[in-house]
Amino acid sequence: MTTPSTATERSLRPTAHFTAESTWLNDPNGLVFHDGVYHLFFQNNPTGSTWGNISWGHAVSSDLVSWEHRPVAIPAEDGEMAFSGSVVIDHRDTTGFAIDDHPALVAVYTAARHPEGDTPGSQAQALAYSTDGGEVWTRYAGNPVLDIGSTEFRDPKVFWFGDDGGHWVMVVADPLEHRIGFYTSPNLIDWTLVSHFGPAHATGGVWECPDLFPLRIRGTDEVRWVLVVSLNPGAIAGGSGTQYFVGDFDGHVFTAERLTASSDPAEYDWLDFGRDYYAAVSFSDVPDGRRLMIGWASNWDYANDTPTGPWRSAMSLAREIELVRTEDGRVHVAQAPILPGDDVTRFDVAVPCADGVHTTLTLTPETSTDERFVITVDGSERRISCDRTDAGNTTFHPAYPSVDWAALPADTGDSVQLTIIVDAHLVEVFVGDGRVTFTEQVFPAAPFTRLHHGEIDER
Repeated sequence: MTTPSTATERSLRPTAHFTAESTWLNDPNGLVFHDGVYHLFFQNNPTGSTWGNISWGHAVSSDLVSWEHRPVAIPAEDGEMAFSGSVVIDHRDTTGFAIDDHPALVAVYTAARHPEGDTPGSQAQALAYSTDGGEVWTRYAGNPVLDIGSTEFRDPKVFWFGDDGGHWVMVVADPLEHRIGFYTSPNLIDWTLVSHFGPAHATGGVWECPDLFPLRIRGTDEVRWVLVVSLNPGAIAGGSGTQYFVGDFDGHVFTAERLTASSDPAEYDWLDFGRDYYAAVSFSDVPDGRRLMIGWASNWDYANDTPTGPWRSAMSLAREIELVRTEDGRVHVAQAPILPGDDVTRFDVAVPCADGVHTTLTLTPETSTDERFVITVDGSERRISCDRTDAGNTTFHPAYPSVDWAALPADTGDSVQLTIIVDAHLVEVFVGDGRVTFTEQVFPAAPFTRLHHGEIDER
């Protein structure tokens, strides 16, 4: 006999996870905090619900939960699509774009052109800037600012390194080479290659959407740098996903402190173990040194086919990122969701996981148990899994049904705390202190609003 928990019914369009109004979205871009406002730019097809005509959409928020749609920031035009990138505040006016002592917001993005006739395609880094707080954007007349003559060279993340005598750093993907390039510049316009990182760890698909930032290890004064690299395919759960490396960065070279020659993806560090967390990047200029990230809550295996409309795809909840050191001396990323008030269904559950204990939790709609999302914690195997093979519409694409798993954090005792967030078609699971997370899309006929606590089998 199971004991259900009940929550409020909602439609299958999420309320706290950002979606485009009526069109396609994918990667988050240009995340920045400016004048009390969080800006979320994103890959967007303004004219359709599948990938294409890629432009930068734009939304703003004061709390990372309620988002206001703004006009398209950087549209596709003249055969050039605006692929992923980042936004910085040019506080020192290194570009000369400032007006009346108000620093410009500068977008550094990939200008992508498809082949046309005998003209090959290209991917190069370009600038656009805004002098009105991010509403109106102007492409830089001198674009591109970094062109190595490649058809696969994209997704620049840019930040300032050092004090007034410092420099800009760009981390950018060489996707087919499974490596990240590091460039420096005094002014965001003139760039010099200084190093590469990679190949390393997961290399089963192209590398994309890098990020690099410093974090203090919780409870210490020690700082490490985190290099985030997305890849597609080849993630631990299949299809696209996001891995990370912890190490040191001296302004020119990133050095990972732990690399393994193992071919087992479970030996690598992943930001998420679900099927639907990709291209995660962090906000620039957040006060108090906080590091906040958002990922695209979908998977390239089936993203163009998910059964929603007219909008398609959503962002994850924003997550606050920390570093924690475990008993074995390893340093891990830990993540905590930025939660709304009552706009999502939330369950906080302490789950026993001693040796021999096997616990099942099942999410279902209010009035039926035919459609379900099953979370299993296995104390003997020291692992947790999420099963969506019966989570509603599972036939829209053969790659969608999945059972995804992760090892429990190594220092987990006889019980583990789970936070389960359900927002219409999205489920996010945070395990323990957030070192393990799952992001999963589900498509039931009615929202999952009940959590059934299954029997605990001693075996």
